[in-house]
Amino acid sequence: GRARRLLLSQLFQPLNLQAGGEAGWEGRPGEPTCRSQRLMLQAPGCYCYLPPTVRAMEKLVRVMDEEMQAVGGQKLNLPSLSSAELWRASGRWDRMGPELFRLADRHGKEYCLAPTHEEVVTELVASQSNLSYRQLPLRLYQITRKFRDEPKPRFGLLRSREFYMKDMYSFDVSEEAARQTYSLVCDAYCSFFNRLGLPFVKVQAATGSIGGTMSHEFQLPADVGEDRLLLCPAGHFAANVETVNGEQTSCPTCGEKLTQTKGIEVGHTFYLGTKYSSVSNAVFFSPENKLQLAEMGCYGLGVSRILAASIEVLSTEDSIRWPSLIVPYQLCFIPPKKGSKEEEEGAALMERLYDDLTEALPHLSGDSVLDDRTQLTIGKRLKDANRLGYPYVVVAGKRVREDPPVFEVWDQNAGGILFLTKEGVIELLSKVRVP
Repeated sequence: GRARRLLLSQLFQPLNLQAGGEAGWEGRPGEPTCRSQRLMLQAPGCYCYLPPTVRAMEKLVRVMDEEMQAVGGQKLNLPSLSSAELWRASGRWDRMGPELFRLADRHGKEYCLAPTHEEVVTELVASQSNLSYRQLPLRLYQITRKFRDEPKPRFGLLRSREFYMKDMYSFDVSEEAARQTYSLVCDAYCSFFNRLGLPFVKVQAATGSIGGTMSHEFQLPADVGEDRLLLCPAGHFAANVETVNGEQTSCPTCGEKLTQTKGIEVGHTFYLGTKYSSVSNAVFFSPENKLQLAEMGCYGLGVSRILAASIEVLSTEDSIRWPSLIVPYQLCFIPPKKGSKEEEEGAALMERLYDDLTEALPHLSGDSVLDDRTQLTIGKRLKDANRLGYPYVVVAGKRVREDPPVFEVWDQNAGGILFLTKEGVIELLSKVRVP
């Protein structure tokens, strides 16, 4: 049987879209807003993730899974509720201060909602009492909700109290091996951002409350970014301002004057050494059958933040532009307006094109939407499609009455219109890739 058509009128998403200046939502008095926040609030959903945003998140997670598994990552799921005892042992129960969401159960035992999972995963590995060097390296990761009591949540998903994160924790036999893992994961992060087509920079960073002796951030340059970055124009040097001497104005490698820009942090890597393994006694048996502490690293990607940051840096003021790999739907079909000269022929031709395309290109069957709101003009539906960021929009306009019928295809990323037969539409869309 044919795939069921997705009708836009039945999708749980906003249908009465307004241009950015007309949205009527300006946030609470004095609260700053940004482009991605405005666009997400008026379109796919921001705090409650509506189905289009969930689709984009799931695609983003699939790309992350591919990159993490390519470097030997094994996926697990750690509890959000974390015992205060573990955090006290590492010293972070007090050091994290009010950023930890803390609670007590009915017996008075204290917990926190974990903003990160170094303590928990290290305790888990430490519980494997007969761990051998032959089982290392271990590269364990999860993609889950995290919680942090931000003093100033702002910009929607760019800085929120509840967020999705991909966090990986590595366990190696030596410092040399741990540094190799660190380099490998950093390369995977570069591959990930390149696949998304995002203009990232990797910068030296402070280790902060996570700790360790080496740290890098992955930043998307943007005016609303909260981090200040120093960059060498020739690419020899990049650092967060907080890590450098305040007097440093030139590149230590080539002497070029450093430029300053703002960035949104979307990834962070840390070389931890034995900071956590020594607390939990996460050990393994060496080739000499001696117990030895595992050398660790940890690596985070902000899933929900990447989603918002990508919209921030790629979109126009009133229209969402997604990285092509994670766009919720690749394709929108717009049949003629009800009562128009093209209605009878065009509606049937459009439904046939939808069915033939999803049969010829089954990977697009779940990525195609038919805008059946035929009481609206084609122009109104085209505006909505542009704001929601479909990469391709196929319109049954006046030329569907020609022999053979010709469809308008709006290529939103290229900013052009093509006039194609059914076969031409299918050939064009055969190049579209979904994760």
